[in-house]
Amino acid sequence: MHAFGKLLVAATLALPVFVLPGSSPVRSAPVEQGAQQVGTEEAVRAEVSASNPVAVIDRAASWYVKTHVTDLRLAPTDELVIADPKGSESYRYSGNPAEERAAGDSPATPTGTGFWALSVTGDSAVVTLRAKDGGAPSPLSSARIDKITRGFTDAEFAARADAETRSICGTNDYKDAVCYKSSNPTEFSKSAAVAKLLRNGSSLCTGWRVGANNRMLTNNHCFSTNPQQIEVWFNYQCDTCGGTASSTVTKVLASQVLSTDYGLDYTLFSVTDFAKVQPFGTLELDPRVPAVGEKMYVVGHPAGKLKKVSLSDDQSASKDCQVFSVKVDGRVKESDIGYKCDTEGGSSGSPVLSGTSHKVISLHHYGGCPNQGVRIDLVHEKIKNQL
Repeated sequence: MHAFGKLLVAATLALPVFVLPGSSPVRSAPVEQGAQQVGTEEAVRAEVSASNPVAVIDRAASWYVKTHVTDLRLAPTDELVIADPKGSESYRYSGNPAEERAAGDSPATPTGTGFWALSVTGDSAVVTLRAKDGGAPSPLSSARIDKITRGFTDAEFAARADAETRSICGTNDYKDAVCYKSSNPTEFSKSAAVAKLLRNGSSLCTGWRVGANNRMLTNNHCFSTNPQQIEVWFNYQCDTCGGTASSTVTKVLASQVLSTDYGLDYTLFSVTDFAKVQPFGTLELDPRVPAVGEKMYVVGHPAGKLKKVSLSDDQSASKDCQVFSVKVDGRVKESDIGYKCDTEGGSSGSPVLSGTSHKVISLHHYGGCPNQGVRIDLVHEKIKNQL
């Protein structure tokens, strides 16, 4: 199991204005759930050419491999393909993304020396130089892979023994999203619009579609600039309750930051290839201050795991997640609500949804038991003209 990453300690909050009756106002200092570190960068030496058209980069037990391509030279008849060993996840480049994205090519992140291709889920990336018709490449074509980022193995996560537990309130009650497919079909259906964000190939947060247009929300502390460095993973979730393998993942890149705010800790952004993610649906905002005691749930990717739904809370009398407090201080005065739904690093940017309206009432950003999210009524006021 992935360990919970090191968190940035925030200042102690003022006591909440409204607190769940019968609950003690005493609380631990909240922590800002920064982007979870989930991988590392490594130098590699791999080349593909007409005489050696395939290179395989294996990192046993890593959960993704992301390649940096340099010195790409392609004849007009050729293409570079980066895929998993089965070919079920495949990214194609017929031009040089470091210069301009060619029509029909997969997205990529240009750098000063080449480009980062989209990551491949799993522990092996197969880099293939070939003709567009699948035949042998031209002698004029070649490319080098000079570095990768790859996900930590479970053992490496365990060795990073700086795990924090203060965001797991009591027993860890979150479950795989699919566990609620039959018992809570509405909550399960809403989870589809939530995605994992992989930043710079080695850290992550959570983000989600908002409204009918090409718009997504996450935290300002996840990113506020350089959106092209952010991969957006939809459908990173298991097919069976308790499963360990992901469904087929749809990956795009963040495209443009449309609005960001430090105090309210949000970033509104668009993505490339929007048509690919439209089928996952969207979430609506519920711009009001929720009631203390109102049922709620959180959907996200805690510690980079397959998508989870935090719906139950062993700390509450009803055993349901519920709003614990409202109008507590976050980065600014009275900007947050509190709750004891379980979260971890990587949950930053997760939507907090009302259990009655099934619309978003808060944007998760702090751990600390109670955990905290920014009031969506305040965020809505800032972004309503851009949705």
